[in-house]
Parts: sequence; C-alpha cells; structure tokens
Amino acid sequence: MSGEAFFAGQRKVDTPSGSINYVEQGSGPVALFVHGVLLNGYLWRHQLNELKTLRRCISVDLLAHGDTQISATQDVSVTANAHMLAEFLDALKIEQVDLVGNDSGGGVCQIFAALYPKRIRSLVLTNCDAHDNWPPEAFKPFVGMVAAGGLPQTLRAMLQDKSVYRSALAPAYERPEAVSDDTIETYLKPHLRSPQRTADLARFVNAFDCRHTVEIEKRLKALQAPTLIAWGTGDIYFDLKWSHWLEETIPGTKKRMEFNGARIFFPEERAREFSDAVREHWIATSESKLGKAEDQNVHSAL
Repeated sequence: MSGEAFFAGQRKVDTPSGSINYVEQGSGPVALFVHGVLLNGYLWRHQLNELKTLRRCISVDLLAHGDTQISATQDVSVTANAHMLAEFLDALKIEQVDLVGNDSGGGVCQIFAALYPKRIRSLVLTNCDAHDNWPPEAFKPFVGMVAAGGLPQTLRAMLQDKSVYRSALAPAYERPEAVSDDTIETYLKPHLRSPQRTADLARFVNAFDCRHTVEIEKRLKALQAPTLIAWGTGDIYFDLKWSHWLEETIPGTKKRMEFNGARIFFPEERAREFSDAVREHWIATSESKLGKAEDQNVHSAL
C-alpha cells in the first residue's frame, strides 16, 4: 500500500498537546501502534491490514512527526509524547488499549504503561530504547549531527537521493535496497513541509535523555499487563540483552521471542510473522482473562 493510499483516510483529533493525526482500520477493542523517530504511522500499515479483524487498530503520528500539528513551543520529549497518548485516548473516549511500540516509540510505550498502567490491556514491545540505552551508542552520530544543526540538509539529501537514506539507515533494515522511494518520501516529506516541522523533529531528537526511562524502572517492575517482547537479533541499536532486561523487569511478561537476523524495522520487513505473533499474544491474553473471569464466577457461586 502506498503512503498516499494509507493516509487517504487519515483523521485528526484535538488534544492539549496538538492536533494528532491517526489512521484506523477494523473494529472491536482498540489496539494502538506507536512508531519511532523519523517515521510515522505508515510503519504499521501491514499490521493494521492484517489485524483489523481482531481489533480497532489505530496508528498515531507522534508529536513532531507525520501530519500531527503542534505549536512551536510544545514539549516534544518522549514523556510528553506518553502524556499525549493519554490525551489522545481521552479525546476519542477510549479507556484501554492493546499497546504496540517500536524504536523510540517503544520507549514512549514503556513510559505510558508505567504512568497509566490501568489503560493497558496488553503490551507488545519490539526493538526499542530501554532504561539507560537512550540514545543507543550507534545512533549517537545522528544525534550529534542534529545537535550541530545538520538536520535540514540531511533530510533534503535523503529525499533528493534515496540511496543516501538507504545507506544511512542500512543498519535498520535487513534489505535496505528494497525500501521503496514512496516509503522514504512518506516518512521524510512531512519533516520538510515547513521550517518549524524540521525544527520540531530536531527538538525531539535533542530531547533524547535516558532519564525518562531510568526514572520509570520501579513502575515497570510493578506492571502486570500481559506483555510480549518480540526482538530482532540482528539489530546494532538495541542489542538482544535489552529484550532480556525488559522480560526480567516487567512482571507481566508472558513471552519473549526472537526474530533471527531481523533488524529494528522488522515489523515492516517481516510483517506477516510479526502480525501472527501479535495475534497469538492477543488471543492468549483474551483467553486468560476469560478463564480468570470464569474461575471468579465459579468461586462466587460456591
């Protein structure tokens, strides 16, 4: 599906943090998908299509990304994004979600889950920032480039010559040569629509600080939401050890699984495999809750 086709049905909802852009497909209990830096909700196009028979699947554009519109003074830190998700759900009158995150979006999901645990029906974390690995060592050159003011030039270079994008993000993909021009344009063009949008992305990157995730460790250790940790083993940004750290830290973890050789954006590259894993997790979570409810009913009857 092209970016234009995916966003043809996009919607917006006003929140205290800004006008938040999103795409939704399906019906039923809500599943919320959260992307990472540089990207937007298009990352989850395959999951929305493949999981819409089970859930009302919503992919949201974070602050400083996609078609979400914010003021030039809006806080765009990862914690601010976590609060935005709560505001977003409030605006849509959604109480609970099955939350799915990738990359810095996975970090945002951890913060959201820690701050709003009652709003989590289940959680899925793929390769993402965690604890004091934010930003990861391999991403620090990009962070340094942004801090030095090089983001506008870099974004323009990536759009003008797509091979620059494929080369720069080669570690993020198993097959960077297969990333289409349309995908690159869908991700990057929104960041260059105005100087403010470029500046907003720079502020997002400049705000990277592991204190946001270090501070929530104690709350993560109390998180009981059924959690799936799905990790690509070929990722230079988020080593496999972080999947073990999350598994050991979150008591609600039901399963940790590995995608051999996969890299950070494997939900896009290995869409069917990942969607199957998410589907299985949701079904198992629903069956577990149903079983507990039946047990409680039997206990009450006795």
